[in-house]
Amino acid sequence: MEHTERIAHFRAEASAFEQAVRRALHPGRPAPLVPSCPGWSLSDLIAHLGAVQRYVAHILRERLPRAPDAGDLSLYGLPADPAVLAAWPRPERAPNREPVPDALTAWFAEGARQLAELFGDLGPDLPVWTWAPERTAGFWLRMQTIELAVHRWDAQSATGAPGPLAPALAADAVTQTFEVMVPARRARQPVPPGAGERFRFRRTDGQGAWTVAFSADGVLLEPGSPGPADVEAAGSASDLALFLWRRLPPDALRVTGDATLLPHWFTLVPPD
Repeated sequence: MEHTERIAHFRAEASAFEQAVRRALHPGRPAPLVPSCPGWSLSDLIAHLGAVQRYVAHILRERLPRAPDAGDLSLYGLPADPAVLAAWPRPERAPNREPVPDALTAWFAEGARQLAELFGDLGPDLPVWTWAPERTAGFWLRMQTIELAVHRWDAQSATGAPGPLAPALAADAVTQTFEVMVPARRARQPVPPGAGERFRFRRTDGQGAWTVAFSADGVLLEPGSPGPADVEAAGSASDLALFLWRRLPPDALRVTGDATLLPHWFTLVPPD
Protein backbone atom coordinates (compact mmCIF):
# COMPACT_ATOMS: atom_id res chain seq x y z
CA MET A 1 0.00 0.00 0.00
CA GLU A 2 1.33 3.45 -0.93
CA HIS A 3 2.22 6.02 1.73
CA THR A 4 -0.49 8.47 0.64
CA GLU A 5 -3.12 5.73 0.61
CA ARG A 6 -2.24 4.79 4.18
CA ILE A 7 -2.53 8.42 5.27
CA ALA A 8 -5.98 8.59 3.67
CA HIS A 9 -7.02 5.47 5.61
CA PHE A 10 -5.59 6.95 8.81
CA ARG A 11 -7.58 10.16 8.40
CA ALA A 12 -10.78 8.28 7.55
CA GLU A 13 -10.46 5.95 10.54
CA ALA A 14 -9.68 8.85 12.89
CA SER A 15 -12.84 10.64 11.73
CA ALA A 16 -14.91 7.45 12.10
CA PHE A 17 -13.49 6.83 15.59
CA GLU A 18 -14.40 10.37 16.67
CA GLN A 19 -17.91 10.02 15.25
CA ALA A 20 -18.41 6.68 17.03
CA VAL A 21 -17.27 8.18 20.31
CA ARG A 22 -19.52 11.23 20.01
CA ARG A 23 -22.53 9.03 19.22
CA ALA A 24 -21.85 6.83 22.23
CA LEU A 25 -21.26 9.50 24.86
CA HIS A 26 -24.08 11.46 26.49
CA PRO A 27 -23.68 14.32 28.98
CA GLY A 28 -23.96 13.16 32.55
CA ARG A 29 -24.21 9.46 31.68
CA PRO A 30 -21.63 6.79 32.49
CA ALA A 31 -19.11 5.90 29.81
CA PRO A 32 -20.19 2.61 28.17
CA LEU A 33 -18.01 -0.46 28.48
CA VAL A 34 -16.19 -1.75 25.39
CA PRO A 35 -17.06 -5.47 25.00
CA SER A 36 -14.03 -6.22 22.81
CA CYS A 37 -11.62 -4.60 25.31
CA PRO A 38 -12.35 -6.30 28.65
CA GLY A 39 -11.82 -4.01 31.61
CA TRP A 40 -12.06 -0.81 29.57
CA SER A 41 -14.75 1.77 29.12
CA LEU A 42 -15.00 3.97 26.06
CA SER A 43 -13.26 6.64 28.12
CA ASP A 44 -10.27 4.33 28.65
CA LEU A 45 -10.18 3.50 24.94
CA ILE A 46 -10.08 7.17 23.93
CA ALA A 47 -7.33 7.92 26.44
CA HIS A 48 -5.26 4.91 25.37
CA LEU A 49 -5.42 5.64 21.66
CA GLY A 50 -4.86 9.36 22.10
CA ALA A 51 -1.83 8.76 24.31
CA VAL A 52 -0.27 6.28 21.86
CA GLN A 53 -0.72 8.68 18.96
CA ARG A 54 0.85 11.60 20.84
CA TYR A 55 3.74 9.38 21.93
CA VAL A 56 4.38 8.46 18.28
CA ALA A 57 4.01 12.09 17.23
CA HIS A 58 6.73 13.06 19.70
CA ILE A 59 9.06 10.41 18.28
CA LEU A 60 8.48 11.69 14.76
CA ARG A 61 8.61 15.39 15.58
CA GLU A 62 11.91 15.05 17.43
CA ARG A 63 13.35 12.41 15.03
CA LEU A 64 14.22 10.29 18.06
CA PRO A 65 16.68 7.39 17.64
CA ARG A 66 15.69 5.93 21.02
CA ALA A 67 12.45 5.36 22.89
CA PRO A 68 11.27 8.35 24.94
CA ASP A 69 10.17 7.94 28.54
CA ALA A 70 6.52 6.91 28.31
CA GLY A 71 6.04 8.16 31.88
CA ASP A 72 6.84 11.74 30.91
CA LEU A 73 3.37 13.33 30.97
CA SER A 74 4.60 16.37 29.04
CA LEU A 75 4.57 14.22 25.87
CA TYR A 76 0.80 13.92 25.83
CA GLY A 77 -0.48 17.50 25.67
CA LEU A 78 -2.85 17.04 28.61
CA PRO A 79 -5.17 19.92 29.56
CA ALA A 80 -3.75 22.58 31.83
CA ASP A 81 -7.07 23.19 33.58
CA PRO A 82 -6.98 21.21 36.87
CA ALA A 83 -10.75 20.78 36.84
CA VAL A 84 -10.67 19.17 33.40
CA LEU A 85 -7.68 17.04 34.28
CA ALA A 86 -9.43 15.80 37.43
CA ALA A 87 -12.10 14.20 35.23
CA TRP A 88 -9.52 12.54 32.95
CA PRO A 89 -9.62 8.71 32.91
CA ARG A 90 -6.81 7.14 34.94
CA PRO A 91 -5.44 3.73 33.88
CA GLU A 92 -5.20 2.44 37.43
CA ARG A 93 -8.95 3.02 37.86
CA ALA A 94 -10.10 1.23 34.70
CA PRO A 95 -12.82 0.82 33.79
CA ASN A 96 -13.45 4.55 34.20
CA ARG A 97 -17.24 4.85 34.04
CA GLU A 98 -17.60 8.52 35.01
CA PRO A 99 -19.12 10.87 32.41
CA VAL A 100 -16.51 11.69 29.78
CA PRO A 101 -15.41 15.32 29.53
CA ASP A 102 -15.84 16.88 26.07
CA ALA A 103 -12.18 17.85 26.25
CA LEU A 104 -11.15 14.18 26.03
CA THR A 105 -12.67 13.65 22.59
CA ALA A 106 -11.34 17.00 21.35
CA TRP A 107 -7.88 16.05 22.66
CA PHE A 108 -7.99 12.79 20.71
CA ALA A 109 -9.14 14.50 17.50
CA GLU A 110 -6.40 17.13 17.68
CA GLY A 111 -3.72 14.52 18.38
CA ALA A 112 -4.83 12.41 15.42
CA ARG A 113 -4.84 15.46 13.15
CA GLN A 114 -1.31 16.42 14.22
CA LEU A 115 -0.04 12.87 13.69
CA ALA A 116 -1.57 12.66 10.19
CA GLU A 117 0.14 15.94 9.27
CA LEU A 118 3.48 14.64 10.53
CA PHE A 119 3.14 11.46 8.47
CA GLY A 120 2.47 13.56 5.40
CA ASP A 121 5.27 16.06 6.04
CA LEU A 122 8.01 13.58 6.94
CA GLY A 123 7.42 10.79 4.43
CA PRO A 124 7.84 7.05 5.04
CA ASP A 125 11.64 6.76 5.02
CA LEU A 126 12.60 9.03 7.92
CA PRO A 127 14.75 6.98 10.35
CA VAL A 128 13.29 6.97 13.88
CA TRP A 129 13.03 4.62 16.82
CA THR A 130 10.39 1.89 16.70
CA TRP A 131 9.95 -1.28 18.74
CA ALA A 132 10.49 -3.44 15.63
CA PRO A 133 13.44 -4.17 13.32
CA GLU A 134 12.08 -1.65 10.80
CA ARG A 135 13.07 1.79 12.10
CA THR A 136 11.16 4.25 9.91
CA ALA A 137 8.27 6.68 10.05
CA GLY A 138 6.53 4.40 7.56
CA PHE A 139 6.48 1.63 10.16
CA TRP A 140 4.59 3.91 12.55
CA LEU A 141 2.09 4.95 9.87
CA ARG A 142 1.30 1.34 9.03
CA MET A 143 1.08 0.30 12.68
CA GLN A 144 -1.01 3.25 13.80
CA THR A 145 -3.43 3.04 10.87
CA ILE A 146 -4.14 -0.60 11.64
CA GLU A 147 -4.44 0.00 15.39
CA LEU A 148 -6.75 2.95 14.77
CA ALA A 149 -9.00 0.88 12.48
CA VAL A 150 -9.29 -1.90 15.06
CA HIS A 151 -10.05 0.56 17.86
CA ARG A 152 -12.62 2.31 15.67
CA TRP A 153 -14.30 -1.10 15.41
CA ASP A 154 -14.05 -1.36 19.21
CA ALA A 155 -15.62 2.07 19.70
CA GLN A 156 -18.52 1.24 17.38
CA SER A 157 -19.05 -2.10 19.12
CA ALA A 158 -19.61 -0.30 22.43
CA THR A 159 -23.07 0.85 21.36
CA GLY A 160 -24.01 -1.03 18.20
CA ALA A 161 -22.92 -3.08 15.23
CA PRO A 162 -19.39 -2.14 14.15
CA GLY A 163 -18.56 -1.66 10.49
CA PRO A 164 -15.88 -3.81 8.82
CA LEU A 165 -12.36 -2.66 8.09
CA ALA A 166 -11.81 -1.35 4.56
CA PRO A 167 -10.76 -4.32 2.38
CA ALA A 168 -7.32 -3.06 1.32
CA LEU A 169 -6.49 -1.92 4.84
CA ALA A 170 -7.71 -5.20 6.31
CA ALA A 171 -5.58 -7.24 3.89
CA ASP A 172 -2.57 -5.14 4.85
CA ALA A 173 -3.39 -5.74 8.52
CA VAL A 174 -3.37 -9.52 7.93
CA THR A 175 0.03 -9.34 6.24
CA GLN A 176 1.39 -7.01 8.94
CA THR A 177 0.26 -9.45 11.62
CA PHE A 178 2.42 -12.18 10.15
CA GLU A 179 5.36 -9.97 9.21
CA VAL A 180 5.55 -7.88 12.39
CA MET A 181 3.20 -8.86 15.21
CA VAL A 182 3.78 -12.63 15.25
CA PRO A 183 7.58 -12.46 15.75
CA ALA A 184 7.25 -9.55 18.20
CA ARG A 185 4.63 -11.26 20.36
CA ARG A 186 6.50 -14.55 20.41
CA ALA A 187 9.70 -12.75 21.40
CA ARG A 188 8.07 -10.75 24.22
CA GLN A 189 6.34 -13.63 25.99
CA PRO A 190 7.11 -17.23 26.91
CA VAL A 191 5.57 -19.41 24.23
CA PRO A 192 5.77 -23.10 23.34
CA PRO A 193 7.97 -24.02 20.39
CA GLY A 194 6.18 -24.83 17.19
CA ALA A 195 5.58 -28.47 16.37
CA GLY A 196 5.13 -28.15 12.62
CA GLU A 197 1.65 -26.58 12.74
CA ARG A 198 0.59 -25.07 9.43
CA PHE A 199 -2.21 -22.49 9.40
CA ARG A 200 -3.71 -21.06 6.22
CA PHE A 201 -5.80 -17.89 6.14
CA ARG A 202 -7.70 -17.39 2.89
CA ARG A 203 -9.42 -14.19 1.85
CA THR A 204 -12.87 -14.60 0.27
CA ASP A 205 -13.51 -11.01 -0.85
CA GLY A 206 -10.43 -10.73 -3.05
CA GLN A 207 -7.13 -12.34 -3.88
CA GLY A 208 -5.01 -13.43 -0.96
CA ALA A 209 -3.91 -16.47 0.99
CA TRP A 210 -1.32 -16.70 3.74
CA THR A 211 0.22 -19.89 5.10
CA VAL A 212 2.06 -19.68 8.42
CA ALA A 213 4.22 -22.61 9.49
CA PHE A 214 5.56 -23.01 13.03
CA SER A 215 8.69 -24.99 13.80
CA ALA A 216 10.91 -25.40 16.84
CA ASP A 217 13.22 -22.76 15.36
CA GLY A 218 10.74 -20.09 14.33
CA VAL A 219 7.85 -19.05 12.15
CA LEU A 220 7.74 -18.97 8.35
CA LEU A 221 5.24 -16.97 6.31
CA GLU A 222 4.48 -18.51 2.93
CA PRO A 223 2.28 -16.05 0.98
CA GLY A 224 0.02 -17.85 -1.47
CA SER A 225 1.49 -21.25 -0.66
CA PRO A 226 -0.50 -24.02 -2.38
CA GLY A 227 0.91 -26.71 -0.12
CA PRO A 228 -1.06 -28.58 2.55
CA ALA A 229 -2.17 -26.95 5.79
CA ASP A 230 -3.45 -28.48 9.01
CA VAL A 231 -6.28 -25.95 9.23
CA GLU A 232 -7.62 -23.29 6.89
CA ALA A 233 -9.70 -20.31 7.99
CA ALA A 234 -11.51 -18.39 5.25
CA GLY A 235 -13.33 -15.09 5.44
CA SER A 236 -13.31 -11.52 4.29
CA ALA A 237 -10.07 -9.62 4.80
CA SER A 238 -11.79 -7.69 7.58
CA ASP A 239 -12.94 -10.84 9.37
CA LEU A 240 -9.47 -12.39 9.10
CA ALA A 241 -7.82 -9.26 10.49
CA LEU A 242 -10.31 -8.97 13.34
CA PHE A 243 -9.87 -12.65 14.21
CA LEU A 244 -6.08 -12.20 14.34
CA TRP A 245 -6.59 -9.17 16.61
CA ARG A 246 -8.85 -11.39 18.73
CA ARG A 247 -11.99 -9.41 18.02
CA LEU A 248 -13.91 -12.21 16.31
CA PRO A 249 -14.18 -15.86 17.41
CA PRO A 250 -13.05 -18.79 15.23
CA ASP A 251 -16.63 -19.60 14.30
CA ALA A 252 -16.89 -16.26 12.50
CA LEU A 253 -14.69 -17.83 9.81
CA ARG A 254 -15.24 -20.82 7.50
CA VAL A 255 -12.89 -23.43 8.91
CA THR A 256 -11.72 -26.60 7.19
CA GLY A 257 -9.20 -29.17 8.35
CA ASP A 258 -8.48 -29.55 12.06
CA ALA A 259 -10.87 -26.96 13.52
CA THR A 260 -9.60 -27.64 17.05
CA LEU A 261 -6.20 -26.25 16.01
CA LEU A 262 -7.42 -22.74 15.18
CA PRO A 263 -7.84 -21.58 18.81
CA HIS A 264 -4.29 -22.87 19.42
CA TRP A 265 -3.08 -19.94 17.30
CA PHE A 266 -3.35 -17.70 20.38
CA THR A 267 -1.21 -20.10 22.39
CA LEU A 268 1.50 -19.93 19.76
CA VAL A 269 0.96 -16.18 19.28
CA PRO A 270 -0.35 -14.79 22.59
CA PRO A 271 -1.98 -11.37 22.33
CA ASP A 272 -0.37 -8.46 24.14
